Amino acid sequence: MSNPISTTPRRALLVIDVQNEYFTGAMPIEYLSVDVSLPNISKAMAAARAAGVPVIVVQHDAPEESPIFARGSDGWQLHPQVAAFPADHRINKTMGSAFAGTDLRAWLAGHGIDTLTVIGYMTHNCNAATIYQAAHEGLQVEFLSDATGSLPYANAGGTASAEEIHRVFSTVFHSNFAAVATTQEWHDAVQAGKPLPIDNIYLSNQRARGVLKN
Repeated sequence: MSNPISTTPRRALLVIDVQNEYFTGAMPIEYLSVDVSLPNISKAMAAARAAGVPVIVVQHDAPEESPIFARGSDGWQLHPQVAAFPADHRINKTMGSAFAGTDLRAWLAGHGIDTLTVIGYMTHNCNAATIYQAAHEGLQVEFLSDATGSLPYANAGGTASAEEIHRVFSTVFHSNFAAVATTQEWHDAVQAGKPLPIDNIYLSNQRARGVLKN
């Protein structure tokens, strides 16, 4: 069972931190491979342009002495495929959420956007922070799970592979915060002018417990 929104979405596509650091820098994305996610990012951007969906490109800034995303460094630069795209709006941020310390909320409101589609990197960090804030501010949110990716972690809290992180966050998103879909599913929904379905916490848990079969 799902809970689709009945009205036609007024979408914007948010392309988060598709920067060289994740390709040739110190933090290579592992899952999904960039050989999969980058073509889907490009596909989503092209589909948005063709459908008249505004495209917002986000770039993360870190201090010049930072080991990652140091402003002006090669790792900080947008990937060429994203840098060359004629975006409708560009944002530089210094925190995880693309809303924090930026004009994103005002820009979306000024353009009548009620649905934010999130792609880019990383699933569990800047994407997650942005998705949670967008949902809490009353926006409908979509997450294209094959146009993003994660990397592995090991710290005092435990260890997790890139696949585990991506899968768990995607599952949690779809339970309450964002409709999770593939790029092709999103493209089809855009073409049809329809929202993507999202689940809820109760039903997600009922399925996991075997109470519901579908």
